[in-house]
Amino acid sequence: MPHRGRPRAHQGTGVQRRREPGSTRAEDRVRRLEDHTGRLAMTVSQQRLAEAFVELAGGALGEPVDPPALLAALASHGCELLGTRACAVLGVPSETEDPQVYASEACARDLVRGAHRQREGPGAYCQETGRAVGRTDLESPVVRQRWPHYVPRALDLGYTHVAARPLRGRERTVGALVLFGSREEPVTDEGLAIGQSLADIVASALLREDELRRSHTLAGQLQHALSSRLVIEQAKGILAARRALTMDESFVLLRGYARSHQRKLSGVAQDVVEGRLEP
Repeated sequence: MPHRGRPRAHQGTGVQRRREPGSTRAEDRVRRLEDHTGRLAMTVSQQRLAEAFVELAGGALGEPVDPPALLAALASHGCELLGTRACAVLGVPSETEDPQVYASEACARDLVRGAHRQREGPGAYCQETGRAVGRTDLESPVVRQRWPHYVPRALDLGYTHVAARPLRGRERTVGALVLFGSREEPVTDEGLAIGQSLADIVASALLREDELRRSHTLAGQLQHALSSRLVIEQAKGILAARRALTMDESFVLLRGYARSHQRKLSGVAQDVVEGRLEP
């Protein structure tokens, strides 16, 4: 049996909770509540981070990708999960498309868009070079000189420092994740590391989608070329039979008609096959 007077442990833990010297029962309860709240907040944050990775990784795992929606989701998740003042995403999903900018704040979006046109700021540099931009103090004279148009606008918006991470694949860079910090909401090393992971996932999905688009385009072009070739061969055979020509002579006749009338050879051949034209 326990000795009389031994302190009683909290039921179910087996560990005695000792009160801090000089603290009251109420203060102990507040401290325990703060500990519980902190653990709960960490759990919620980890869950939101996991959900963001799952959402952004869909395209990289083979699901259909909507590039604008994916870039917008990255901007939204970036600001929420990384704890920065604002977050923007500069995206160039395809070499033939104009740059797209999405941000957690309209002013951040306009800042990145204007800076890209002037080829200033961390987003433009990151997208052009594929290199990350570390936490950069916008009040530094060196930075002011480097980005003379960008820095004053950023400071006016309350951003004191910026950083950027590339949306980079093995062959090319498809954009940049730009993080804006303030004294109250700074860009942290942990945030930069998570931001790069998010950027890598989105880059993989965008590059995969671009590769699929190119493959479909090429397949369509090859199919069109094959169909055109078949029609031309049919037209050559028809003319050869009607005019007692060789196949080469029939082709010369078709080509000459197409050139003189400034038409595509395949279109002329189609008209011959369907009986609408007799060159």
